[in-house]
Order: sequence, then structure tokens, then C-alpha cells
Amino acid sequence: MPGSPRSGSVRIAPALSLGALILPFTALADGGAAARAADSGHTAWVLVATALVLLMTLPGLALFYGGMVRRKNVLATMTQTIAIAAVVTLTWCAIGYSLAMRPGSAFVGGLDRLFLDGLSLNALSGGVPESVFAMFQLSFAIITTALVPGAFAERMKFAAVLLFAALWSVLVYAPVAHWVWAPDGWLAVLGALDYAGGTVVHINAGVAGLVCALYVGPRSGYGRQPMTPYNLALTLTGAALLWVGWFGFNAGSGLAADGRAGMAMLATQLAAATAAVAWMGTEWLVRGRPSALGLVSGAVGGLVAVTPASGFITPGSALLIGALAGVGCYLGATVLKRLLRCDDALDAFGIHGVGGIIGALFTGWLASPAIGGVHGDTLAQLAGIGATLVYSGGMTLIVLMVIDRLVGLRVGERTESEGLDLSEHGEAIA
Repeated sequence: MPGSPRSGSVRIAPALSLGALILPFTALADGGAAARAADSGHTAWVLVATALVLLMTLPGLALFYGGMVRRKNVLATMTQTIAIAAVVTLTWCAIGYSLAMRPGSAFVGGLDRLFLDGLSLNALSGGVPESVFAMFQLSFAIITTALVPGAFAERMKFAAVLLFAALWSVLVYAPVAHWVWAPDGWLAVLGALDYAGGTVVHINAGVAGLVCALYVGPRSGYGRQPMTPYNLALTLTGAALLWVGWFGFNAGSGLAADGRAGMAMLATQLAAATAAVAWMGTEWLVRGRPSALGLVSGAVGGLVAVTPASGFITPGSALLIGALAGVGCYLGATVLKRLLRCDDALDAFGIHGVGGIIGALFTGWLASPAIGGVHGDTLAQLAGIGATLVYSGGMTLIVLMVIDRLVGLRVGERTESEGLDLSEHGEAIA
């Protein structure tokens, strides 16, 4: 590792990447060196960060998505988010953690932690126990999978959603996470940078959502009748929870309570605020007035784009990424969506896919050795983006085809007209 470089008068020690943290830990866990004591400060912060990331899904994403669908689908949409959190917890315990985070091949991890058996009592090299690390990474797997249904909202069977969550979290999320964050992952070896999940989380979920929306098809009446959101106050509340929870997402990803975590938190706030203003200004210019939904959509776009860069960039770079994300995600959710002729209902690809690509590219250009101790490599970033688009898109299609054969994907036309709340769950908002 390089020494601790200076940036002006502020000295920031470059924190280890997640993969680099696992590598020396593996020798301890499997090879019999003296047990490494946990660092109470770092452990406490990662526990808090884990809770913040879970807050992003429960209740943040549930409210964010629930407020944007029509009244007849609010409960079903929120139920999907909560059910996905439960299903992915079980798949992560059974096999996901082992495939994603344990040593194996360049493409997937080994099988030495099935059902989390054998979790070491030793700590990672940064001082965080393996149980805490596994739980922190679980919170990422949950929200990544839960993002995807935003693209096919209001039209997929609940049984199909559950099967999708189980299969996709194992066959798509876990391998991509291994590529980037495990020390022997091929993208990690190549030098691709993804501090907190721009590729692993947002591009991955975004392209999966796009494939789902195209395969399942548009909602009945899409483009011909209004599909008014039920309650944007719920969406704004969910967005606020996402914004706050994102500090755990980004500032927690170094697994340490240190100066770099503080810089990642600052970069996160700056990018979110800049993107919110940029989206709002663009919408004001194009449509004549700003919207509440546009304001929070811009903030989320900025949070998405800064995620891969947050632990590598200066505050000035965070402002630039936020500005680009605000305009880029606005165009992704409007112009690109029309060009693709895709009913991406809640803009999973327009915000997460487009924002993730912007963030991954600019991480390669803007990574500062004074902050993260590494230089970016644009070709490695492009390789990560391209590989994730191809693999996630292709495997998502296969998963959808399998589920379609097993239980069918789409609800019937009458069911869709009645709404998923009543037809799928026998419940409705009074």
C-alpha cells in the first residue's frame, strides 16, 4: 500500500478497499495466525452504517416506490420491497455471501461459508469482525435486488417477484460483487474502482430492470392513459430516508471510522445536492416549472453517481459528478426512456443505470491519489461497465425465461386492471 499522501494541509490515510481487507483476513481465518482483535471504533461505525443501509430499503425504498405507483398497487409494491429483503437475507446466508466475498476463482467465490457456517471469530485486517462484514454486505445485496422491481412495477406476479429475488441475488448479484470486491475478482485485479457499488449495485440493478421492463412489456394503457402517482409525499419521505441512509452506504464502505469516511460522506452530500439542483434547473428550463418528484429524483441520481467515486475524489470532483448526474439522469428518465420505448415504470434504468455509468466513468478520470491512494484507469472502468451490462442483462433474461416457464411472469389483464393490492394480497388502502 502507498504511504499516507498529503492533500494541502489535510492528511488522509488511504483506506483499504473491501477486497484488500478480505485478503489478509483470509489467511487469519484459514491459516492459524494469532487471532486479530476487533477495533471497537471501526466496528461500531460499520454497525451503524449497516443499519443506515437497511434504512434505505426498509422503509426508504418501500416509501419511495410506493408513493409513485397508482393507488391500487401501493401495498403490493411496498410488500415486494419488504419480501425481497427477507428472501435475499436467506439466499445470502445460504450461498450468496460465500459466492460473493470468499476466495475462489476470478469469477465467483468458493463454497466454504454455506449457511454462514465457519464465520471466523477473528477480525478483518481493518479490525471489523467477519460477522459484521457479512451483515454489512447483506444490506447491499438487499437494496440492489429491491431496486430492480421499480422497472416492472404494477404488472408482475408476486410469486414471480419472489423467485426473481432468490435467483437473481445468487446468479447475478453475487458474481458481479465478487468480480469487483473480492481480492481475486477479475475486475479487482484489472484495477477497476468501485468504492461503494456504482457497478455492483446501480449499473447491475439498472440494466436488469431495463431487461425486465422490455421482457414483461408495458403496463396496460401505458402512453394512452394517465398513471398518476398515489402520494408523492410518501415518495419525498422515502427519498429523504434514502439520502440519509446513503451516508452508511458510502462512508461505511471503507470499514473504518477515519478521515476517508468523512471525505466520502462530504462527497456524497455535495453530489446529491448538486444533482438535485441540476435536475431541477433542467426541468425548469425544459418544462417551465420544477417538480417535487424531479427534485428528489435528481438527488437520488447524484447519490447513485457519486457512489463508485465517493472514497476516491475531492469535494470539487463531487460537485462535477453531481452536476453531470443531475442533467444525465434527467435525460435518461425522459429522452432515453422514449427512445427505448420502454415502460421503465419508476426509472430504475434511467436513474440507477445511467447514474451508475456516469459515476463509474468519472471515477476513472477523477480518482485522486491524495484521497484514495490510487489512480483511476478509464479502460478498466469501461471494462467493468461493459462486463456488467452484458452479464447482468444476459443472465437476467435467462432468469426471467426460467420463471416464465415455472409460474408465469405477468398478471392477467383483468388482475392488472383491478390492481395488485386486491388481486395478489386481498388488501387495499381504505
